[in-house]
Amino acid sequence: MMALVLFLTFVLLVFLGVPIAFSLGLSALLYLVVMDIPLNVIPQKMYVGIDSFTLLCIPGFVLAGNLMNVGGITNRIIQFANSVIGFIRGGLGLATVGSSMVFAGISGTALAETASLGSVLIPAMKRERYDAGFASALVASASTIGPIIPPSLPMIIVGTLTGISVGKMFVAGIVPGVLIGILLMAVVYVISVRRGYPKGERQPLSVVVKSFFNAFWAIMMTVLILYGILGGLFTPTEASVMAVLYALVVGKFIYRELRFRDLPKIFVSSMISSAGIMILVGLANLFGWILVSEQIPQLIAETILSISTNKYVVLLLINLFLLFVGLFMETIAALVILFPVLLPVALEIGMDPVQFGVMVVLNLVIGLVTPPVGVCLFVAAGIGKVTLGRAARALLPFLAVELIVLFLVAYVPGVTLYLPKLLG
Repeated sequence: MMALVLFLTFVLLVFLGVPIAFSLGLSALLYLVVMDIPLNVIPQKMYVGIDSFTLLCIPGFVLAGNLMNVGGITNRIIQFANSVIGFIRGGLGLATVGSSMVFAGISGTALAETASLGSVLIPAMKRERYDAGFASALVASASTIGPIIPPSLPMIIVGTLTGISVGKMFVAGIVPGVLIGILLMAVVYVISVRRGYPKGERQPLSVVVKSFFNAFWAIMMTVLILYGILGGLFTPTEASVMAVLYALVVGKFIYRELRFRDLPKIFVSSMISSAGIMILVGLANLFGWILVSEQIPQLIAETILSISTNKYVVLLLINLFLLFVGLFMETIAALVILFPVLLPVALEIGMDPVQFGVMVVLNLVIGLVTPPVGVCLFVAAGIGKVTLGRAARALLPFLAVELIVLFLVAYVPGVTLYLPKLLG
């Protein structure tokens, strides 16, 4: 009974517009008061939730992303992508997806991609007579590649919660992320041909080479992070520190766009973002502890398996459930609450935990672009100055692409597990 009160309180607060972190905390507080449980449980469980070495990489990657934006790295990525494929019909749209794929290997967050790339590319596409709704939906959709291609903050959260190797999850996300990028490009090209969107001039090889060397240090940041983690040179946490140092050196001494007087503002912004994530993780851990106390994980597992024990049916039910949750709940909060609950079900049907982790992350990342809570779509629509409804309609073909990749991740183990097995 109290579990039901807990859920209803949480849902009510979310619909009233209370931030997810406070919704979790207030509903948990009500439960503790009614059940007469000492309130010192709150700081204890919050501390346990954030007391993780792996979580230290979150402020690192957040800071690295902010340093990149100010240090000129983002613009050079866009210029390089546009010089390579901008001459194709809908080239600026294709360059948007290409830029997101490169940027994904650095930032690890979808919202950072939407804000950084969208502020440059959406106005540029509008100037080239692209439909504003199309431009906004494309940037929002492409930004979801960020949490799939490593490094990925949601995958770090999953590894922290369950002990699943973060490195293996990073590698497992490469193929799905690239697949999303390729299929998004195909959709952009088809729509661009039908609507007659412009194409740029083919750039001479000298211009392409020059733009590559301009973006070389930006691209090498992705190589540094991936090679360092996969080669065993450093952990994901140490990789985030290396990314910060790299972005600082490149932005200040190579591209020379990062100024020392910019650093205090960048540090404060990064601290605020990181603190928000940590509070969310801590309160979600408290909420999760209550769920375990009420045996909700066992109840959900028994309910799903009572409907069917067929692996494919169970996976379909889990995917539908997560897609629904993604409509209303922030990604990290949903991961912290639901992943430990659903993992036993996945193990019961014989699914590899790494494959399941990528599937859950992709499910909830899709929620970042689906109303009513799709924050990436909100941000992109705001930059494009279009209504959310118009952006949502333009989103449909891109959403179909992501659902196709989600289906492949869920039902074809090789999509996620081939590279981890190949690399040992």
